[in-house]
Amino acid sequence: MFEPTTRDGVVRLGAPDTTWLSTGWRGGRRVADAAYSVTVPEDWRCDDVAAFVADRIGAAGFDAAEFHGGAPVLLTGVAARHARGARLGPVVAVATAGVSNPAELPMDPPGGELPDGELVPGTVNVVVGTTRALEGGALANLVAVAAEAKAATLLDAVGVPGTTSDAVVVASDPDGEPATFSGSATRVGAAARASVRESVSAALDARYGDDEPPTGVDDARYGVSTDARADTFEL
Repeated sequence: MFEPTTRDGVVRLGAPDTTWLSTGWRGGRRVADAAYSVTVPEDWRCDDVAAFVADRIGAAGFDAAEFHGGAPVLLTGVAARHARGARLGPVVAVATAGVSNPAELPMDPPGGELPDGELVPGTVNVVVGTTRALEGGALANLVAVAAEAKAATLLDAVGVPGTTSDAVVVASDPDGEPATFSGSATRVGAAARASVRESVSAALDARYGDDEPPTGVDDARYGVSTDARADTFEL
């Protein structure tokens, strides 16, 4: 269950007949035998993402039919060799982490305009799978749990909660022991938080080694700071 494989710029997390929920490209809820993370070239632009992904998966020796059958896919500018995983209890997490495009969220913003810029492929991507059979709400909540753990890990390591193109995929074994909830006080939620923390930390170390990663927009090649202010109102 949840067997990771890395080959020729593609990471595959295999788990037969598994329920997946993805926030990435071609996201949503689906049943598939695997999830993929595909490395894209620097300055990548593509008019037909589906064809590109199918070619990359097939060239890496994986079954492109899994992709056509609905396997969730994440795209990243981080080399697949820098992917790292972590396991605890009923959970496994796999992450790639590049922070060339940090997304800052200042708590006292000066005010400004909403961005309309193009996304760039830096990206912190996280895939979390559990051997438990989560109810629908618990599966959706696991996205929030994983994103929260990712943000806490990045804030500690590089001072930002994420990048401009992060994505999360979560997975549940429909044949596993049922679980109604996945919050931080549950076995699944706590294991997910720890596994995401460890996998993201290890992925950052793998990507940057002895080099210092960017620690904010001013230190990075790309990035945004959400300086716009929203108007508050009473209910």
